Amino acid sequence: MLERDIESKLIRPVRALGGLCLKLVCPGYTGVPDRLILLPGGHVLFVETKQPGKKERPRQVLVQGVLRGLGFTVYSTVDSVAKVAAIIEDCRRLVHGEDI
Repeated sequence: MLERDIESKLIRPVRALGGLCLKLVCPGYTGVPDRLILLPGGHVLFVETKQPGKKERPRQVLVQGVLRGLGFTVYSTVDSVAKVAAIIEDCRRLVHGEDI
């Protein structure tokens, strides 16, 4: 399974919840997570997708720490359908006003 296959499994369910799952590219600032999820109610989540067996580079780990330090939710090493399903469940809870 390729990284793009993992990413594609995020997009449709997030849209079904009324959200956006945007490809995140930040020229001049490396290491940002692959996907930015924006949900109704102002919820913002970051997702770093990976091909199974791959890990984040040191810069990605650093940027994830910065984002978490700012109070954002960051999902690391999302490399399986099961991990995508867990993110979608968290998104569903947020949209319906439940804690994750």
